[in-house]
Amino acid sequence: MGLIEASSNKSFWRGVDYYEHNKVLSWGKSEDGNYYGCVQGSYREKYKVSIDVEHPRKSKCTCPFATDRQVVCKHMLALYFTAKPKVLEDYLEMLDRLEREQEEEEERLSIQHEQELMKKAKQMSKTDLIEELVLAWLRIEEMEKNSYYY
Repeated sequence: MGLIEASSNKSFWRGVDYYEHNKVLSWGKSEDGNYYGCVQGSYREKYKVSIDVEHPRKSKCTCPFATDRQVVCKHMLALYFTAKPKVLEDYLEMLDRLEREQEEEEERLSIQHEQELMKKAKQMSKTDLIEELVLAWLRIEEMEKNSYYY
């Protein structure tokens, strides 16, 4: 499991924001391939951060969220993306691709559902179709009436 996968969704996006706003003040790479640095917090505090790439939950940050906890915070992610911007670029591209695939699948399912309904409607008698139409209108009116209360 990598640093991104070990983080919460909120920490990930805040880490992206910190990276994009250049909150990493200084950083370096240690001999063991890990990273360390100083990251500016929300109120100009400076936090010391060390990232263990192989064992993300062993990473450390002096911020209140991560102190004495095995979590991945936004400061760690900002440092990671500063050191390895291609990782962020690739991850965001993957998210975009997955979103497009999901939208395509939803569109395919919507078309399939519409075709199934059309097939069902064509098999119904005129009387049954009229009855279903009136019931659908009544359900729509009820939903519209109830939606004003929200």
